[in-house]
Amino acid sequence: MNERILVVDDEINICELLSMELSMEGYDVRCASDGNTAIELFESFSPDVVLLDIMLPGKNGYEVCGEIKDRGAGIIMLSALGETAERISGLDTGADDYITKPFDTAELLARIRAMLRRVKKGGAAAGPVLSNGPLRLRTDSGEVRIDDTAIRLTAAEFELLSCFMQNADRVLSREMLSARIGSGDLGEGTRSIDMHIQRLRRKLSAATDIRFIETVFRRGYKMRIIDTDEE
Repeated sequence: MNERILVVDDEINICELLSMELSMEGYDVRCASDGNTAIELFESFSPDVVLLDIMLPGKNGYEVCGEIKDRGAGIIMLSALGETAERISGLDTGADDYITKPFDTAELLARIRAMLRRVKKGGAAAGPVLSNGPLRLRTDSGEVRIDDTAIRLTAAEFELLSCFMQNADRVLSREMLSARIGSGDLGEGTRSIDMHIQRLRRKLSAATDIRFIETVFRRGYKMRIIDTDEE
């Protein structure tokens, strides 16, 4: 089955252009021009990736993102709003990536390919269970748990957590983490890494008092190896 992409934009020419370009790449594409239709299509179409504009009739992009996040699809926000505050709002709402209009089609396609790799890693045929203290991550199903509590993560958060758990107690730079999840250019990507990690920390801390991910001043982040006495 071809990967499914939902394009949500109220500019008809952008929808038509993306639909044509993505179809030529072999993707199954559906389009919505308002927030309410986007949510309905999300339910019936079950896309792998959503390209989501912010300024929409009805529910705006932030509201749509809030309703569909953590449900298995990668979310890339497309917007003419390129200010840092808007990017932070999009990422904080649950988007995995953000690209501003006008965008280069080749770059967007590359971002989509990177997103699909991240989304589909959770559905790989086989893979180990990664663990650190009470934290468990299954790479075969995409399931994350702390003891008996399930933790719902976006595709980017899952990829980051997987990277940390595979490199426990090793300092990972923002540049390295940005390259791992394919998060935009170097400057934008490293800033978005901080937002993704902030959200990931909040979700983990909601289930335990253990602080898994530490900030290493001027170097990046690392995951602590948790002793059994800390559980």
